[in-house]
This record gives sequence, C-alpha cells and structure tokens, in this order.
Amino acid sequence: MSETEQQSLPGSAPADAEPATPATWANAAPATAEPDVLPQPGTPVASAEQTNPVGPAPAAPAAPVRSRRVLGAVARWTAAVLVCGGLGAGTAAGITAMERTDVPGLATASDGRWDYPKLRLPALPEGSPRPFTPGNEGEIHHADLRALVLPAPAGATVDPKADGGWVGVERFLSLYPKERRGLLREAVADSALRHVAGRAWTMPDGTKSAVYLLRFKSVGFSESFKDDVLNVGAADTLPLDGTNGVESDSLGTGVRVDGTALYTVAELAPYGPEQTRWAYIQAGDTLALVVQSRKGGAAEVPFRQTFTLQNQLLG
Repeated sequence: MSETEQQSLPGSAPADAEPATPATWANAAPATAEPDVLPQPGTPVASAEQTNPVGPAPAAPAAPVRSRRVLGAVARWTAAVLVCGGLGAGTAAGITAMERTDVPGLATASDGRWDYPKLRLPALPEGSPRPFTPGNEGEIHHADLRALVLPAPAGATVDPKADGGWVGVERFLSLYPKERRGLLREAVADSALRHVAGRAWTMPDGTKSAVYLLRFKSVGFSESFKDDVLNVGAADTLPLDGTNGVESDSLGTGVRVDGTALYTVAELAPYGPEQTRWAYIQAGDTLALVVQSRKGGAAEVPFRQTFTLQNQLLG
C-alpha cells in the first residue's frame, strides 16, 4: 500500500510517524472518533472538560502532514531538476568534445583538401644525423628515399609503375619537352645523381598527380642541377612537356620548412584542355618535383596541400 493510500484512510497514522511508546501514551490526548465512526446508541459521550481537567485539548494541527507533502514534492522536483541538469551537462560536454563535422547541422563544407594518411618521418640508420643538423655538411638524407615519398591520399588510383619505389631516369625525363631530353640526359649523367623515387596517382575528379625525388651525392650537386639545368626560379624556368609557357605564382608564400627552399609555378594562360601546376623543393641533397594537372584547371587547394606535405617530409 502506498504512502498516499495510507494517508487517505480514515483514522490511520502517517507512514513516517514515530511508533507510540508508554510515555507518549501518557501525554497524548484521547483520540476523537472520525466522522464516519459513530458511537453506539446509549453510550455516554464524555465532554472535553471531563476527559481533560486542564482544559479542552487543542486539535492536532494538519500543517505537519501538509508540510511533509510539500517537502516531498519539492524533493521530487529537485531530484528531477538535478537529473535533467546532469543530462544537459553531459550532452553539452559530449557535443563540445566532438569534431564540428560530426555534429548534425554543424558540418563544414569541404574546402577541397584531400585525405592524406598521417605522416611520420622514417627511421634513420643508427648513428646517422638528420639532413640539416650540425655535422652533416652535405645535408644528406640518410633515410630510405622511398620512405620520404608522399603517400597517395584516400580515393586515389595509384600508378603501379610509380608507387613509391625506384623510378627510372627516363620516366622523370619524360616530363620535359622531347627536344630538351637529350641535353637533360647528359646533365643527369654529369650531376652525380644517385637515385630517383616517385609516386603517381589519379583522383576521382580527374586530377593527375606525381611526386619525384632526385637524390644527389651532396647539396652542391643538387643545387647545381636545379639552377644550371632546370633554371628553377628564373624567368626561363624549363617548362614541362605540353605546357604553354611558365609563370610564377604565390601559392608557396607562407610555407616554411627549415633547411628547404620552395618554388611554385603554373602553366601560362591560355592553356589547353588541361592546366598544369608544379613545384620544386630543394632539400639538401634531394630535389623534389610535385606536379598536378586537371582538365579545366588544376585546383589550388590540393596542390598547395600536396607540396606542403612533401616539403615537411624532406625537412
């Protein structure tokens, strides 16, 4: 039987009342009959003066019962408010801990960046220094060159002939106009080139990308090939095959990696069905070439993202 049911029965004591003791019996006023409990016919009824010489006993106040009911209701409402407050705080904490793109209604539109894997510098042979540390005067990359090639982003279709492994010199030279490849081939033979590693892929939107790393015997040979053969950074920078001239752009502005130098160029307008952008990264003994092209125009955001990440791997 519930507390409410107990309180509604005539003549019953509140559920939370203390049990009666002999002391309370002695001091308690005699109970009066409830309205629905009538005296038997012929039974004398004693007056209040007769039962209590001191005077009529004051009626028991109803306020304590009402107060207990009010306090009980307040307690229940307080508990409900605390529970709701806890749930609200938990929800707020959960939302603030989520990424913005994970919250329904707050997703941020993609700015065109690709989803590259998390990058880590490869391990060095024991006792070998980093390329731009004291004692490494030739600024040599002692790590495996293939491990320094930028991985392809998610969704890319990778060229099996250039998937981060060694690449033949002829594949690299095929990026330049046919009439210049003979001289380039001779320059490569004289430049103390040691290895070429590369990776090429195509994205679902048709963007074609390629990254080539050329490692020379020292930073001196690498810089000479860049300046004297490819004319990187000059007005007559050697164009890539199929491009309509070269113009410098400012996409590399603000990209800084200690020990490296970055040069970004784009195909001079008006260009053909495809636009090509490319960047050179001078990083000690290694010269990197990053190329992207796409029909209708090569997007700036993924191009900047790609050469920035490759620059960081070489720095």
